Amino acid sequence: MDLRTLWYLTLATLLVGATMTLWERRAAPLRSRELGFWAAGFFTLAAGCFVGLMRGYLPGNTGPALTNITMLLGYLIVLQGVVTIDRPYNLLWTAATLGAAAVVWAVGGLPMTDMFWHYVSALPIGIISGLTAITLQRSTALRGLRSKNLAVAVFAFHGAFYLARAILMPMAVAAFGREMLPFFAATTMLEGSLYAVAMPMALIALVREEYQVSLLERSRTDDLTGLTNRRGFFERGGDAVKIAKDQGIAISLLAFDLDHFKAINDRHGHAIGDRVLQAFADAATRAAGPEAVIARLGGEEFALLLTGKDIERAREIGELIACGFSENAQAIEALQSNPTVSIGVAEAKASTFELYALLDAADRALYRAKSLGRNRIEVAKANGISAAA
Repeated sequence: MDLRTLWYLTLATLLVGATMTLWERRAAPLRSRELGFWAAGFFTLAAGCFVGLMRGYLPGNTGPALTNITMLLGYLIVLQGVVTIDRPYNLLWTAATLGAAAVVWAVGGLPMTDMFWHYVSALPIGIISGLTAITLQRSTALRGLRSKNLAVAVFAFHGAFYLARAILMPMAVAAFGREMLPFFAATTMLEGSLYAVAMPMALIALVREEYQVSLLERSRTDDLTGLTNRRGFFERGGDAVKIAKDQGIAISLLAFDLDHFKAINDRHGHAIGDRVLQAFADAATRAAGPEAVIARLGGEEFALLLTGKDIERAREIGELIACGFSENAQAIEALQSNPTVSIGVAEAKASTFELYALLDAADRALYRAKSLGRNRIEVAKANGISAAA
């Protein structure tokens, strides 16, 4: 395959990638900005390929210079899209890079065109691609996504290829003569055509996986309180209990039931009832900490799974939640009296080191708390249940 054909192949592939990215943008509104940047970057890279094909028709060193600057702009736009996944991008970097490239080409003039085109121009491309890989790797928004590793590998390989070219090409030409130039040119365009395929695919895969993860997370989340729902609790909680059992660490569970919640709904309406549920969820989240598994199991029933906490510490956290709930509920002006909560607490034992058994033990303690007058904590123990008002 001759060099000119590889240029055309890369150009066409970039146009296809840009079109696919624009199409994906319609289905991913949360990442429409990033996808827009990437599509614009691919179109700009395609424009750079077109200018590169036509560079021989332009006077002096205008053709190579314009090709290089257009290509740099395309890479920078792609980097801009990656950066904006987590934070705003400072356009001064793009302007400064393009300005520096233009000055270098202008100062070098026609005598330096050959050196700049074959050797120097590869350096900024390698650096920008490397920065794109590093930015992706450090992205907090994309943490945990499997396709992130693929995207990082694509940009890292491309950057390493161009940096290696900038180092090895002048050495090879010095050793074997200018006959090496066509080989490096063909190799560069072949790698570029493969990159033009892999880059859009990797970035689109990132957006799709992120969307799938968000859908899965939404299916595990209670819309009203923002807590984990029943499905998510048994999925995450089951894993937490298994890990605690394998590592031999304590794990406790608190079961909650808001007292006389039906009466609150009947007297004040469901809007006030929803605010009461949200007040409890806020208190539980603040007292339990980020590592806990907090869930609304249904209606006014909640559960809290605490890894690394024994039954005494779990009881203390239950008291903090009850106090925090009371404080939060005071802000609901329509309530004529402060709502309360009944709590059952259980710690996993040899016979209850399974989530359903642990929840059953906490539920039995909770039922006892309700039967003894509500607004209290009952602690389940191996030899029975002891009360703590």
